Amino acid sequence: MHGLGNDYIVIDNRNEKICAQKASAIAKKLCKHKFSVGADGLLLVSNSEVADVKMRIFNSDGSEAEMCGNGIRCFSKYCYESGVLKKLKFQVETLSGIKSIWLTLNDADEVASVTVDMGVPNWERKSLPMIGEGTCINYNLLVDQIVYNVTCLSIGNPHCVLFVENVDKTPVEYIGPLVEHHKVFPRRTNVGFVQIIGKDELKVRVWERGCGETLACGTGTCAAFAAANKLGKVDNKITVHVLGGDLQVKTNENGILLKGPAEKIYQGTLFGEN
Repeated sequence: MHGLGNDYIVIDNRNEKICAQKASAIAKKLCKHKFSVGADGLLLVSNSEVADVKMRIFNSDGSEAEMCGNGIRCFSKYCYESGVLKKLKFQVETLSGIKSIWLTLNDADEVASVTVDMGVPNWERKSLPMIGEGTCINYNLLVDQIVYNVTCLSIGNPHCVLFVENVDKTPVEYIGPLVEHHKVFPRRTNVGFVQIIGKDELKVRVWERGCGETLACGTGTCAAFAAANKLGKVDNKITVHVLGGDLQVKTNENGILLKGPAEKIYQGTLFGEN
């Protein structure tokens, strides 16, 4: 499945045959482009004792992620259309907490779009974690002898946001891994490169921790919006352009709502795996 080109292998693991250690190995093997299925990550549908269903996310490098905005939309569409849950509103347990989901259907009873309550951003460095005390807003970060002005936050997973003049000309593939592995982020971080188009519009590219640059990143989109909104650069309801398409983001009394499409690419059975 994919959310604006951010693609995931989805496996129904409610029988709990795949443990975390095995899931990590499976993700590394199956997500390898040209050698297997190929994907940005693996999503496991699991049983939950506190929500309607539980989502576990494993990046292509085998590391487990706390949350993924595009992944949870794919996950939610899968759950509805495969009959795991036949609800238009439900809750999903993630490592970053319980997320509320609203589905919009088309005339064929298929999920056309998914809205996710992404919660309230956490601006404290310890939430990422990031070395130092307090918050990291308009902070000068030295990267390879160049100072970048960054704003950092957690939106269920860690993000470092850099505002740039032209995101298309920014060397994301060079700066991204340097920031991801910077010593101030002991557990690494996602890195967002953000261009302000207007008060209701952003253009974003994201270097994802454990994946590299992807065509879309839901949490990265929300982090970019949250940082820009906090700094007064955008309003409370905007459109965000990512490489794979557009996402709608807005604030409400509970935090940030993310709305966008999810698509099933294909389904099948993989043989030869233990």
